[in-house]
Amino acid sequence: MPRCELTGKAPEVKNLVSHSNIKTKSVALPNVQQKRLFSNLLGQMVNLKLATSTIRSIDHVGSLDKFVLTQPDKTLSKRALTLKTRMLRKLRGQAKSKKAE
Repeated sequence: MPRCELTGKAPEVKNLVSHSNIKTKSVALPNVQQKRLFSNLLGQMVNLKLATSTIRSIDHVGSLDKFVLTQPDKTLSKRALTLKTRMLRKLRGQAKSKKAE
């Protein structure tokens, strides 16, 4: 089943309710796309499976780096969590080099 790696958006089970109140189960799948996005912090392209709503949110925030760093760890997939830790290490390295100067 498709799942967004950054927001954790997954398929939802819902009921279609007819006029006579008969309930039929159905599944609403999120629109998940395989995307390559550029990370300014890491200086490279990153492959992720993202929902289209997440892509719009990334555009609204301004960059992939800002969006990933503000996401809580429990919503991120394992791949996205490793991406976030790589970004945090890079930020710490830049902060240490600025203090040394």
